[in-house]
Amino acid sequence: MLCPRCGAEARDIARFCRRCHATLRFECPSCKHEQRHGGICEKCGVDFLKYITAVVAAKKVETDREHERIDQRSSLLKNLMLFPFTLGIPLLRDLFVGRKRPSA
Repeated sequence: MLCPRCGAEARDIARFCRRCHATLRFECPSCKHEQRHGGICEKCGVDFLKYITAVVAAKKVETDREHERIDQRSSLLKNLMLFPFTLGIPLLRDLFVGRKRPSA
């Protein structure tokens, strides 16, 4: 087969061109089907870019939730450690007033 970018000869099983390092075989992120061009999967019809964008967005939401949980724990621990110096006012404020959550 010939490389679509530089025209160099490449083996049929090659994943990348030896000369210009262009990708010669693409794998669908959804069904793992291998094909010669990127963009849309020949087997399941998934658009590679949209699929990866959706996966990244879902992971970002998960990590944001985890960071919020960690921030709440660290705030509680910080207030417990500073209790003798602040007389527990921030701790009481957090317990009774609660945190205002940003609307999503």
